[in-house]
Amino acid sequence: MPGIPKLSLVEGAFEELSQELATYLDSLRGEGSNVASEITPLLAEPEQEEGGESKTTDKDAVLKNLVTASSALNSAPERELQAAYNLLIHLIGQSPDPEMYLPPVCRYLTNPITSSPQNGTGIALGILGTLFNTLQPDDETRFHVLLAIVELLKRTGNYEHIRPQLKNLDAWLKEWEMDPNQERQLFRILSEAAATGGEPEESYMYLLKAVRTLQEEASSPQARDLSLNALKTALQSEKHFDFQDLTSLDSIQALRKSDETWSELLELFVDQTYEDLEDFKDGNGSFITDQGLNEDVLDKKMRLLTLATLAAQASDTRTIPYSQISKALRIPAEDVEMWVIDCIRCGLVEGKLSQQREEFLVHRSTHRTFGEKQWREIASRLETWRASLTNVLVVVRQQKEEFVREKEAELAGPQTRGGYRPDRRQRNDNMEVV
Repeated sequence: MPGIPKLSLVEGAFEELSQELATYLDSLRGEGSNVASEITPLLAEPEQEEGGESKTTDKDAVLKNLVTASSALNSAPERELQAAYNLLIHLIGQSPDPEMYLPPVCRYLTNPITSSPQNGTGIALGILGTLFNTLQPDDETRFHVLLAIVELLKRTGNYEHIRPQLKNLDAWLKEWEMDPNQERQLFRILSEAAATGGEPEESYMYLLKAVRTLQEEASSPQARDLSLNALKTALQSEKHFDFQDLTSLDSIQALRKSDETWSELLELFVDQTYEDLEDFKDGNGSFITDQGLNEDVLDKKMRLLTLATLAAQASDTRTIPYSQISKALRIPAEDVEMWVIDCIRCGLVEGKLSQQREEFLVHRSTHRTFGEKQWREIASRLETWRASLTNVLVVVRQQKEEFVREKEAELAGPQTRGGYRPDRRQRNDNMEVV
């Protein structure tokens, strides 16, 4: 089997290198492969006869044959694999339209490297990384390369390898001028890669980005499926408690007509309590288990949200008796402190437990929804603070005026104490006059 030299820089004419790669592909594909014989008529002859008609190479036709057959490169020996792909990419770079041929090559590299099961993924990532960095920043072919890289990382669970580079993602998408379908494709695979890499919050973030690309067709089947996927992910996440990022989306609002039960369940987690969730389960049979949702996760999340609601409602007294928490969460009294501590750890509330008084003193609470009622509460608090500051200013002004009067009196004291006292010169003058 002829080998291809492992060179970073490939030298030679297009015709010569194409023939070399075609011969190599024939050797990999085995008997019956005739790539070399198919491209030979498409190549210019090395020397033209004097006076004969010149013949030019049909590069596009040659590359179509080479790229179609290049899936066989995944069976190349490990020591020759990278050099073979480098040669193919070098030839594609000489095409007037390389964007036509690079996406299939990227897909080949996401397939298993049969000749090197252990190191194949690393080799493929190396080839794709080099290709991504050599392309111009605004070259939309980078999009296909990035897709292939993320696909490989998803398969291996190594999402952390690309996470630092994703800070440039928004700038890349802007430069590449991707349409919503392409953006959605990338966001979905990033979500899957983050999930397999153990990053559920980032997985949800990219899934939500994918849903947002469908708001102009919010009632479409694709929007419905993706919205339900995002809703399930949010409900099952142990760290996600704010559902207004979902309720603001048109595709989620459309579920009220297509999937009323799902919409009802979402509304429970937006602003209802654990008691309401229990009523929902009683009225909808086995819906939760039939949809593959973990009931224990939902119960825990709703209990924590219910406690957050109690804290937000205790704006006047700022205290919640243990008995009230026990009743609202439907838990034993001895478990109240454990649930409060869990709620504090989730960042939903801040406060202090009093075992002696059996109450929770609320220092800060999180509002699950923020609407007209909350705005009125803020306005009321601002008015209270304004009145308090006005009173403080009055007191400060009075103290300042009193301080000034005291200082003036102190400075004038030697002249006025005990009546008017002229200085010595004035007294002498007066004596002479007398």
